[in-house]
Amino acid sequence: MAPEIYSVRVDDYDEIVSVWEESVRYSHHFLSPPDILFYKEAIRNDLLPRSDVICSRDHRGKITGFAAVRESKLEMLFIIPARMGTGLGKRLLKYAADKMGARCLDVNEDNQRAVNFYLGQGCRLLARSPRDGAGRPYPLLHLEIAASVQA
Repeated sequence: MAPEIYSVRVDDYDEIVSVWEESVRYSHHFLSPPDILFYKEAIRNDLLPRSDVICSRDHRGKITGFAAVRESKLEMLFIIPARMGTGLGKRLLKYAADKMGARCLDVNEDNQRAVNFYLGQGCRLLARSPRDGAGRPYPLLHLEIAASVQA
């Protein structure tokens, strides 16, 4: 049975940030601890309040993954490591494209697992930037979400 998708409320933000941090510590080995703290604060205080956010929950109601969309851009898609490879990421991506209008995204070039995931979902490389949106030296790949995911 596929997990249901839920809207996120402001009182879910702390749990969302915890899911983000657990996922990032598992998959973003290129980030330093100060970088993680910098992004964690930016996500909690800036990105989440300005985005449409959805999540999946387990049988106990705990958040297992989430996606955030702002102005047709998938800003974030993170799931807990225990749920990676189960189809949850694909379901969140499809929901973000189909129901929330996500048409593009950026992915850290050094997060090869995520790059492979998005390319495997048919996303198309549009461009590369040597720095991330905060100006830090973490190259980004700019992707278009595949029409097959959007349909």
